[in-house]
Amino acid sequence: MGIINEFKKGIFYSALGKYSNVVIQLIVNAILSRLLSPDDYGIVAVINVFLIFFQMLADFGIGPAIIQNKNLDEKDIKNIFAFSLYLAIFLGIIFMFLGYPISIFYGNEVYKPISVILGFCVMLYALLVVPQSMLLREKRFFNVNMITIAANLLSGIISILLAYAGFSYYALIYGNIAKAFVMFIAFYLQSHLKWQYKTKMSSLKKIYLFSKNQFAFNFINYFSRNLDKILIGRYMSSSAVAYYDKAYQVSLYPNQILTNVITPVIQPIMSEYESEREKIKQVYLKITQVLGTLGVPLSVFLYFSSSEVILFLFGSQWGNSILTFKILAISVWVQMISSSTGAIFQSANRTDLLLRSGIISAVLNISSIFFGIYLGKIEYVALMILISFSINFLINNYLLMYTLFESTYTEFFKSLVKPMLMGGLQLIVFTLMPTLPFSIFSNLVIKGMTFLIVFIVGIFVTGQAKLAKEFISNS
Repeated sequence: MGIINEFKKGIFYSALGKYSNVVIQLIVNAILSRLLSPDDYGIVAVINVFLIFFQMLADFGIGPAIIQNKNLDEKDIKNIFAFSLYLAIFLGIIFMFLGYPISIFYGNEVYKPISVILGFCVMLYALLVVPQSMLLREKRFFNVNMITIAANLLSGIISILLAYAGFSYYALIYGNIAKAFVMFIAFYLQSHLKWQYKTKMSSLKKIYLFSKNQFAFNFINYFSRNLDKILIGRYMSSSAVAYYDKAYQVSLYPNQILTNVITPVIQPIMSEYESEREKIKQVYLKITQVLGTLGVPLSVFLYFSSSEVILFLFGSQWGNSILTFKILAISVWVQMISSSTGAIFQSANRTDLLLRSGIISAVLNISSIFFGIYLGKIEYVALMILISFSINFLINNYLLMYTLFESTYTEFFKSLVKPMLMGGLQLIVFTLMPTLPFSIFSNLVIKGMTFLIVFIVGIFVTGQAKLAKEFISNS
């Protein structure tokens, strides 16, 4: 199967899974946001920061390494899976006791019982890494996405039922455990892996160099991406971290809907062309052009529709998230394009460059977060994050274009000229649009239709209609 057909198949199943999951998440969040308070969400947002950290430890860089290394045989996979079993038990037990220092740090005893429950969730997430990576390595995108849909659907149903029953923040916690359990069982059965209790270091050594850099990047990237919520929860309030987290999560929806359809299939497919840098570069530039065409106009729309988006999705009690989301909306297109760079570094087997970009990104993000916290408002944190994302965008693409591809910024920014023109057209129209006096839903529909019409006009005026046609037919 050629590279075009592989991308076509991978993106189709990835789109099916991602769009279904986003719809499920939107519906579930819309319901739960009206059943649970910002304080409930704030408590879960805080503990989720630590849960994500342990999920990152559980992966240990193993997942991408399994996908990239084509020399691993069946015995190697079994040995790595055995290692993940012991890692899962170790991390799960550690997390169970983590509630004590967390409770002291935040001055809230509620984290002690929560951490014990979520310790089992950590074990499950650690155990599913190898089975899931095996399915991706074999390009079984359909299986991976259907399993994820089923897990998210079950998790949402359980969370809603428990919220109705008055379980408050435990509704979200038990829903998360249900999701991890379903995903592990399904991935394990689909991968046909067998349990064994002995592991050999020789198998781990085969993936060590790749996974070492990948893990180091993940470790650094975790703090640069989550320190804001840790510090807001500590120095402001649980409701403040909830308002910030809601805005931040909505700003990530375009990535989930658009970018995450493409990026999961990049490494499994492009790893076959590890030594063909020119081919990888052309794929990246094409992806950049596509994501820019979608992302730049979308950022403008979300900026001018921030109030309607937040209030329609979550209700009037989340009004304090609006300004934060408005600021973060400006970064949407930057985040969309930047999210694909990691898979490009992985495909070229240059996780050393990925690590370097992660270190630089961490320094910038952490400095920005501390300054925003010092200024004392979640809106200032969002503004500092926007500035950091923009600088990181330039640095990441310097490493890609100059260091990896031995090219220049000129070739990269050429792919963004037409997307910027489309964004400028949206900016003119929305700036001139008068204040709408209708209901939140009506205003959102009117702005959405305006965005769509201007977007369609833009792709024909700039000639991007040809790109859209090529992308749909070829990938």
